[in-house]
Amino acid sequence: MIVIKDKVAIDVMRQSGKLLANIFDSVVAPMMKDGITSAAVDAAIEEAFLHKEMKSEVKGFMGYKHVSCISFSDEVVHGVPSSDKVFKLGDLIKVDVCSSFNGYCADMTRVFFIGTPSKKAQKLVNIAYNALDAGIAEAREGRRLSDISAAVQREVERNGFGVVRDFAGHGIGKKMHEEPEVPNFGKAGKGPILKAGMTLAIEPMITEGGYHVYIAHDGWTVKTRDRSLAAHVEDTVLITQGEPEVLTRLEGS
Repeated sequence: MIVIKDKVAIDVMRQSGKLLANIFDSVVAPMMKDGITSAAVDAAIEEAFLHKEMKSEVKGFMGYKHVSCISFSDEVVHGVPSSDKVFKLGDLIKVDVCSSFNGYCADMTRVFFIGTPSKKAQKLVNIAYNALDAGIAEAREGRRLSDISAAVQREVERNGFGVVRDFAGHGIGKKMHEEPEVPNFGKAGKGPILKAGMTLAIEPMITEGGYHVYIAHDGWTVKTRDRSLAAHVEDTVLITQGEPEVLTRLEGS
């Protein structure tokens, strides 16, 4: 069942999204430097949660021990923070965090470069963000769910990149993962009709090469089979009676 949020729930989700976006802006982004470990970033996020009375939705999920997923270069999603994983020049880092505030979740992923990226890496990331925006633009009352999926796929593939098939976005609210699943590929005009009050985590996962992936020996980290670079971006989005409202972006971002 797809949950339609009422005004009270929506107001709390707005707060939750803004708090998480602020952590990315004030805590995560300044730490994206050569020589910093992913474990240090994870610890800083957890400390920020404590100060803001937020709760991690991933720590403890299926035994996971961290508050974030931090994925390097050819890692697509679910990278496990570690003191052995050190940022170095040339790395492409994806930071994925799902938190909650007063019982309602926000989910967000951003990409960071350590140092100056190659032109192709920069294009990959630009297209990931463009695909996210294309998907969000379809998150309107009266559209079909797969209109979002088709828009993401179209933007990615027309630029020569791959769309990961094995993982998808999702509904979000009181739980991190709610119905419906939001794939990043498919034909438009399929699936549930979108209604005001639905909240979705839209998250393109794209690759420089082929879209096939595998799970590494740690049981979490998802990597590209051909070792090509991967980008992953995500926002929590509210469907309204008008324009889609992105809950995990600060004004002007």
